[in-house]
Amino acid sequence: MARLGELERAVMEVLWDAGAPRTARQVADGLPARDLAKTTVLTVLSRLEAKGRVVRCRDEWAHTYEATAAREDYIAELMHEALGDAGDRTAALVRFAGQVSAEEAAALAAALGEAQRRAGVSPAGG
Repeated sequence: MARLGELERAVMEVLWDAGAPRTARQVADGLPARDLAKTTVLTVLSRLEAKGRVVRCRDEWAHTYEATAAREDYIAELMHEALGDAGDRTAALVRFAGQVSAEEAAALAAALGEAQRRAGVSPAGG
């Protein structure tokens, strides 16, 4: 997976928050503190398109850009990559699970139960 640079991540945040295709000008306007030129934003969008993170569409006169996956998909990829870097994946997972809230633990338990059902594995303790 190609990690996003800081400016790429900021552009993606604008697209994720928008929830709809945006022109380069709209993306630049969504980053007012950065005072970026439209050409800079177009360059970043082009790199993101090459990485498969955005798709470009022709919308009448202007090109629009849209994220190819949700923010949560990107975060999940980062988590999976980080887990792959662990020497002991089980220990890393146990430490991660020990740091989540009760609500997050319930969400993880439900997700793991669903993954086990899809894989045809009996749930732990059952």
